[in-house]
Amino acid sequence: MTDKAALTGAQIPGTVLSIDAMGGDLGPSAVVSGMAKSASKNPNIRFIVHGDETELTRLIERKKVLAGRCDIRHAEAVVTMDEKPSLVMRHGKNTSMWSAVESVRAGEAKVAVSCGNTGALMLMSMLRLRKIEGVNRPAIACLWPSRNPQGFNVMLDAGADIRADAEDLLQYALMGASYARNGLDLKRPRVGLLNVGTEEHKGRAELKMAHDLIERVAPAANFEFIGNVEGGDLPSDRVDVVVTDGFTGNVALKTGEGTARMIRELLGEAFRYSPLSRIAALLALTSMRRLSKRIDPRRVNGGVFLGLNGTIVKSHGSSDPTGMAAAIKLAARLAASDFTERLAARIGDAEEAAAAAIHEAEEKQEQEEQQESKS
Repeated sequence: MTDKAALTGAQIPGTVLSIDAMGGDLGPSAVVSGMAKSASKNPNIRFIVHGDETELTRLIERKKVLAGRCDIRHAEAVVTMDEKPSLVMRHGKNTSMWSAVESVRAGEAKVAVSCGNTGALMLMSMLRLRKIEGVNRPAIACLWPSRNPQGFNVMLDAGADIRADAEDLLQYALMGASYARNGLDLKRPRVGLLNVGTEEHKGRAELKMAHDLIERVAPAANFEFIGNVEGGDLPSDRVDVVVTDGFTGNVALKTGEGTARMIRELLGEAFRYSPLSRIAALLALTSMRRLSKRIDPRRVNGGVFLGLNGTIVKSHGSSDPTGMAAAIKLAARLAASDFTERLAARIGDAEEAAAAAIHEAEEKQEQEEQQESKS
């Protein structure tokens, strides 16, 4: 994440984060290196690190910046990427992931960060932290680089659940708007519903119903609903929050990341093509570095589980130290802003406003039908 990502909470005094160090594809070395990168830039972060004590002690002792800032919690087992979430729930109490979530549940840390199995992490978080009252289905929100002044748009769901009905999409809109207010400091976020076209009649039945629900609720919930948006609007300045189901959102996210990596690689090849292109690369070095940072998926790494009584940041399974540092930076800023408490309050208020708006609309429709029948 770049410094342009204006998440609230610039100062982070004594923030404690819970880190699952064992779940990533690159092992605990990448996680600890990412912790060190974050710690070097923020002297107030402290870590509760979960995993193999012997290995973590050895890795942490190599990083001078982490000296005296880590509490290692030994966990014998690791949740692998191919394990079924249901099996993890039955046999996963001695894993680093379970231990990391428990630290948030016990109030020892405000936010947990893991790059492990997404399904297992979501199910475990739902079981141990429980859903916020009024939330049917949690969602994963991710930051998408955009042309907006804040530098990012919010997209959800990014993969918590592959299905979503109209009421789920309405709740995603409410949670996404709250995340944009608290995380991106937007007073009245613009919310769009991802569809195959901008026309109201486009898309599946649940999308049409969700469009009507969100449109009715938006004024009472204090966000602006701009209607349907398309894939090309994800990085645009037309919208602040993009709402979709987890299947579509996850495909869009992985497609965007892959495209960004390809652009970086093609630019590198183009500037290495000939002696003249190498000279051009030197002349454009500063601008190219700036562009590289803007489109680097590692710097916007970290999806936030919304709708739980505790904050969980899901880092990519293939996170390297740069990606892990970005996820930790996001977690620290959310912790400093008391994000979970503020989100719960916003959800409660929004649910009441939504229920009132829907009830009012239903009463109005019933009255109109009665008048038509009389006439």
